[in-house]
Amino acid sequence: MRFIVHNKDIIRRRMNKETAVVRTKKSVLILVFLFISCLRGILCAQALAVKNNLIGDGFLSPNLALELKLGSRVTLELNAHYNPFYSKQSTDRNKYWLLQPELRLWRCEPFSGSFWGVHLLAGEYNIGGKSLPLGLYRGTKNARYEGSLFGAGLSYGYQWILSPRWGLEAEVGGGYVQSSYDRYRCLHCGERTGDGRKHYLGPTKAALSVVYLLK
Repeated sequence: MRFIVHNKDIIRRRMNKETAVVRTKKSVLILVFLFISCLRGILCAQALAVKNNLIGDGFLSPNLALELKLGSRVTLELNAHYNPFYSKQSTDRNKYWLLQPELRLWRCEPFSGSFWGVHLLAGEYNIGGKSLPLGLYRGTKNARYEGSLFGAGLSYGYQWILSPRWGLEAEVGGGYVQSSYDRYRCLHCGERTGDGRKHYLGPTKAALSVVYLLK
């Protein structure tokens, strides 16, 4: 009986490692693709802006965005959130990264006035010991969730010109997100208690950003 239980534990650990490897490979491919796309865009861009989302800062989510002008009314934004920090003495876990590229169509001209956007999003997370907004993962208060997510959505925003270099931008968006996850019993242990998928339909973007035009 002990032998059977031991074999089940070995098989479960191998499956966990294989799942983690597949997830990592997907993430690396996404990062490489977005990096190459962003680099090509910077080299070809007619104008370039760097931005910081103040709402993200308020939630202690380090973030930075680049926006490239591709045409007379079209821009491409690459928004990144990354939080690698946690403490072993902390009562919660909140590690994640998120990339959100968005193609924008401006009503008149880029970096001024209103625009519509179509965005994608992809990321990984390791969260536990805290409640999430909008009812996401209700069990995160008492367990740890580790997984990846992919999604897409639509957005609308407006940018105000404050000076030739500085601007202020507001944007909201909604869409669909699919997430696959593994659930663990506690924040700092490796005992896996389950897995699954979650489908989400609702807000996917909220930003109040300071904008600085580099060129």
